[in-house]
Amino acid sequence: MTTTHQFSGRTFLFLLASSRLDGNTETLAREAAAALPDGVEQEWLRLKDLPVPAFEDRRHDGPGIYPEPVGNSRVLLDATLSATDLVVASPLYWYSLSASAQLYLDHWSGWMRVPGLDFKPRMGGKTMWSITALSSEDRSMADPLIGTLRNCAAYMGMQWGGSLLGLGNAPGTVRDDAEALRAAGEFFVTDRASVTV
Repeated sequence: MTTTHQFSGRTFLFLLASSRLDGNTETLAREAAAALPDGVEQEWLRLKDLPVPAFEDRRHDGPGIYPEPVGNSRVLLDATLSATDLVVASPLYWYSLSASAQLYLDHWSGWMRVPGLDFKPRMGGKTMWSITALSSEDRSMADPLIGTLRNCAAYMGMQWGGSLLGLGNAPGTVRDDAEALRAAGEFFVTDRASVTV
């Protein structure tokens, strides 16, 4: 098991990427967060409350084409850079991330190209986590979602913390998944080297 000391100086950013308030994925995320030691800083952002514009791919339009983010984009950028641990809590929508989670990641492409921001180097060494509720008992259905986040983490030089899956369709039904709730209580605080995730 990890110790409180191992959480010293860490900040967990929970990005809630569901279109539903207090949905099964959020329930699972809050169960996992409740097991973090007292004093570990947590920030919770609901992506649907922080809408950002559609991402425009302008990578080949020349250097310096992406301006400094403003508004909600700036809020998300600053929170992302301030965190040591990034927890993407997205339900499984059509076998992958929700639209709001995908749009957030799309904006990383722009942030990497803002002059002087050094977004990619500053992301290196952070830890990415995934929390997901899905309606199928075949948990391999979430493999594309998990693969997306793991590949993003690897590209940015981040560590992969692991994935937490729970079965839940109608609101609140993830609480019937006893195995998921048990895993949530151990998700952040178990030595990941000894756990298959």
